[in-house]
Amino acid sequence: MKEHLIIVESPTKEKVLKEILGEGFQITSSKGHIKDLPKSRLGINTENHFEPTWVIIPAKRQMIKKLKNIAEGKDKILLATDPDREGEAISWHIARELDLEKEECRIVFNEITKDVVIQAVKNPRKLNMNVVDSQIARRLLDRLVGYKVSPLCYKYARGKSAGRVQSVAVHLIVKREKEIQAFQPEEYWKINAFLLKKTNKKEIPFEASLVSKNGKKIDIRKKEQAESICNEIKDSQFIVSEIKNKKEHKHAPLPFKTSTLQQVSYNKLNFSVKRTMRIAQQLYEGISITGKGTLGLITYMRTDSNRISDEAKNNARNYIQTNYGKEYVSFGRKSNRLTKKGSAKIQDAHEAIRPTSIDLYPELIKESLSSDQYKLYQLIWKYFIASQMKSVLLERCNVKIKVNDYIFELNGAKILFPGYLKIFDNNDIDKKIVPNLEVGEKLILTKLDSKQSFTKPPARYNEASLVKVLEKEGIGRPSTYSVIIDKIQSRNYVEKENKKFIPTRLGFVVDEFLMNYFSNIINVKFTAIMESKLDKIESGENNWQKTLDIFYQSLLTDINRLTQNPPEKLIEKSRVLTDEKCTVCGSQMEIKNGPYGKYLACSKFSTKHPTKPYMIKIGVTCPKENCNGEIIKRKSKKGRIFYGCSNYPKCDFYSIHMPVNEKCPKCGSILVKISSKKKGTYYQCSAKECDYRKKVSKDE
Repeated sequence: MKEHLIIVESPTKEKVLKEILGEGFQITSSKGHIKDLPKSRLGINTENHFEPTWVIIPAKRQMIKKLKNIAEGKDKILLATDPDREGEAISWHIARELDLEKEECRIVFNEITKDVVIQAVKNPRKLNMNVVDSQIARRLLDRLVGYKVSPLCYKYARGKSAGRVQSVAVHLIVKREKEIQAFQPEEYWKINAFLLKKTNKKEIPFEASLVSKNGKKIDIRKKEQAESICNEIKDSQFIVSEIKNKKEHKHAPLPFKTSTLQQVSYNKLNFSVKRTMRIAQQLYEGISITGKGTLGLITYMRTDSNRISDEAKNNARNYIQTNYGKEYVSFGRKSNRLTKKGSAKIQDAHEAIRPTSIDLYPELIKESLSSDQYKLYQLIWKYFIASQMKSVLLERCNVKIKVNDYIFELNGAKILFPGYLKIFDNNDIDKKIVPNLEVGEKLILTKLDSKQSFTKPPARYNEASLVKVLEKEGIGRPSTYSVIIDKIQSRNYVEKENKKFIPTRLGFVVDEFLMNYFSNIINVKFTAIMESKLDKIESGENNWQKTLDIFYQSLLTDINRLTQNPPEKLIEKSRVLTDEKCTVCGSQMEIKNGPYGKYLACSKFSTKHPTKPYMIKIGVTCPKENCNGEIIKRKSKKGRIFYGCSNYPKCDFYSIHMPVNEKCPKCGSILVKISSKKKGTYYQCSAKECDYRKKVSKDE
């Protein structure tokens, strides 16, 4: 019997493909790339059209021998690596080893389902060399930056590496931090009126905010100004002057592409980008479902497209009609996204991320999934169904209330038709109901409340907002964001604190060095242009060698400029000295970063003299009896801040809020400082059974 060989990228696909294809097919995997550029040298002949030197990855030598042995005597060999640039490049390397370059040996499937896989096996194609060239260009670009700029970055700034994309991500975080540091908060005041509408049966309370005076937006900057306004209007009549009702549609979300899946998963499930992509990979490659075998549950998770097939649309619409009614089905929504020129993007080759079968609804297969798999699958399934449902119909209501020359406003909304919200348990529509009022109606004032506020600096990036800005600026690809985020943290360029990215001292210094000397190639605009050029290589519009040459000449210009005018004393800026003294020579101890986190080392003889653990002391003694330890600020593996005793593990004191040097007057326990958006900053007793609390004064 003749037998086909199918080579996939990941071992987890072997089982599901074997179940689908059955006898006559042998499935094996390459376990990722089999070749790469050599680690010991540049591996690119810059004098000869940037010819790369591809070498077999040492750990894959036995794998290649195994592939060659298995391939002997096979009727047909098919390469089924992932349907993206990386996958095409892996197939190309395997094809060269097995002498298949000219054969129709490449198959791709956007989803691992029986019909799709069988159809792909019946219709193999030749390797797409434009896609391969695009991946080669990307790899060589990264190698040129890594091997030409990274040594200089270490020499002059002690940075462990520089990267075409990672350095731009660091720059965005550093730039935002500088904006925060330069920010000067400005005081302003809000005035709210607590009003009553009287009816025969009851009194209806509601609240309105002061917005204008004599038709101009009001700007209250001082307490005296706020008090003066309150005194002026406290005895005046509040009269409804205008009511506007406006109907509004809130459109259903588009089905997920990679970047939006990463952002929504972070915001709704608290999944990191890395965690999201790992779970999505599992769902794509196949899960063993009780009574149904191993099934690929979602389409390919690396895509820049919102497009979905007509068949998938029809299946979703049938489900909606059956379960919610025909009035909830949307028939006119287009989810294709085109470029400004009107042509589909290169990355639009794949569909959006969607379930492979509508019938596999989350609750049906919940027992076969892990908790994380279920949560992410449910998110993907619901957003896909919602994308084919009608918009939410809202009625927005705006009420203006006049008092002397001032106008107060009250805004609200009510849902007239729930549309796609039917699929979600919770929704983000503000359903604040406005009482039934009439123009000219007089209202009763119960209270005027003036509240001090301050303008806030721009927010630090978290994983979701960083992904959003990287995509918006055209930096990197969503499939690489997880790697970028990991790398900038492992290089100690940024840290996570309460889920927000903060640049380290080293991050500031490395960014300063790169922006001073390599701003021509490591900046937002240039990186976005390079991504566009890589896309054009894939479409066959650009030549990859010419693209590399333009980049390389710019890189050489920057290197020459650095050589002629190198920076002075830049390394000293990256050093963080402490008051701790070396036990051997008495020199100041310096904060260093190791594989297990921060530690203290001698600033003069860092490798010879003893090190110490790094502890951030907050000046508070441990409250536990018979413990003379100090409370120190710590950080969990997930970047969350907490406070513990320096004598851990002997002492197990723990608090998620910062302890202060003050005892509770009720029970004598230590107080902790808590900041809340609603309640402000206050001290609270650390004892669970005690309810003592007091506000923090402005001086504190």
